[in-house]
Amino acid sequence: MSVDRDERTVAVENASYKWGYLVMSFGLLGLVAYRSFAYGESNWDLLALVIAGGMVPNAYQGVNNVLTRRWTMTQIAAMAAAAILAAAFVFLRR
Repeated sequence: MSVDRDERTVAVENASYKWGYLVMSFGLLGLVAYRSFAYGESNWDLLALVIAGGMVPNAYQGVNNVLTRRWTMTQIAAMAAAAILAAAFVFLRR
């Protein structure tokens, strides 16, 4: 009897989902930045999609109690860095 799915298959599938998510997220962020700088458009709908795409797995993991203190501190640092970077871009654009 052959095995169709094993731990390696699941690990490769999960890695492929991760790469697909990263390509989609950074692609959307790139489009938002391009449209903002090139056309002066406000793309809050696309930006909200990127943010929601990141919040869904975090919420799911939080509900299932798999988040650690280190993860929480990393997320807080990332949000703070993003806010500072966004404020700098707004300041420089004026």
